[in-house]
Amino acid sequence: MAGIVNYIRESFGELKNNVSWPTLSEAQGLTVLVAVFSIIFSLAIWGVDTVFSKVIKAYFDLM
Repeated sequence: MAGIVNYIRESFGELKNNVSWPTLSEAQGLTVLVAVFSIIFSLAIWGVDTVFSKVIKAYFDLM
């Protein structure tokens, strides 16, 4: 149990002293960027899924 407590204590120290945190405006900009790319990627996956669904349906309708 002492090992877990020591690990958590060292982790917080690492986050406090060695991590360079972005400013609020940088974090907001990056959040918007991730959201936009997530939407674009999900639309691309939806499009490919729709095309594959129609191709598979057409294939089985021919049989």
